[in-house]
Amino acid sequence: MARPSTPLISREATIQAALRIIDEDGLESLSLPRLARELNVKAPSLYHHFSDKNEILAEVARTIVAGTHLPPKPRSGDWQDWFTQLSMNFRTAVLKHRRAAPILLQLLPRDALTDLYEEAAEYLQDCGVAEDQWIQILDGLEKFSIGATLAEAMRPPSRARVRFEHADPENHPVLTRAAEANQLNAKQIFENGIRSYLLGVSHFGAHDA
Repeated sequence: MARPSTPLISREATIQAALRIIDEDGLESLSLPRLARELNVKAPSLYHHFSDKNEILAEVARTIVAGTHLPPKPRSGDWQDWFTQLSMNFRTAVLKHRRAAPILLQLLPRDALTDLYEEAAEYLQDCGVAEDQWIQILDGLEKFSIGATLAEAMRPPSRARVRFEHADPENHPVLTRAAEANQLNAKQIFENGIRSYLLGVSHFGAHDA
């Protein structure tokens, strides 16, 4: 498709408009004609900045991840606390755009995360964490954070404790009791899961050494 000779919109405005459409109406509502109407231009104007819809989605994913606030590093050198907070901040950034979260499954911007991972590895080094544990920590946290956050994004927002709404006492008596005994909400379970993972890596790494 031919591109107009002069760009009528900016790349950033297009990304923000695409994210706004997804936030309001869902991922399936984003199309190039809809996006063009949102920007008050003709669809060919989009091709000044993007080759196709997939490239726009990739930039939306990058924008979501870029919203992750980098926490200050504790003076105490408590690297587990720092990584826990970083993971919590990632969760917050993604859940601000729950309907767009599935994009990250296919289009996680790993290139944009490389500098962050380098800084994280440097911090592990400064804290005296064994070098052979660094990738396990970084890769494991990425998988845990993305998986848990996307699973949560698929459910309606709630601050209530986590329950299994389809479990009934007659057919699922043990699960029902477990749900009744649980006092934690999704955020607390996420945080406890991150801390447990980091504690396990630290413990078994030291044990194996």
